[in-house]
Amino acid sequence: MKKYDGLYIFAGSAKDEALDKQIDKVRGEITRLSGNVLTTEVLGKKTFARPMHKRDNGVYVKIRFELDPAQVQTLIARYHLAEEVFRVQILAVDERRESVLVKQAEVQKTREAARAAAAEKEAAKQDEQEA
Repeated sequence: MKKYDGLYIFAGSAKDEALDKQIDKVRGEITRLSGNVLTTEVLGKKTFARPMHKRDNGVYVKIRFELDPAQVQTLIARYHLAEEVFRVQILAVDERRESVLVKQAEVQKTREAARAAAAEKEAAKQDEQEA
């Protein structure tokens, strides 16, 4: 099993309830091929740079999942048959890059915490001097 990020574009006129059903259907295709859905993130409705197939906008959804690499082409073929999926792009997740990004995020959090602590100390000093 390998991790993948799938970026899906659904028809822009999709309502919330209809969008949830469409997302569930997309997830169902992944699980039908013995995959595991890890996360789902609705990125929102965005306008295309130029109209495509008489459509001006679409709802973008990012899904991270695990799947056997041999099943990826089958999954893409199933999405091409689905009318609700306007576009789909599936990319393999680079584990080394992900671990570097996680480490960078941790370092950034510690820096922000140190800055916040320093700002609190400075504010406390100013309060003491005013009193």
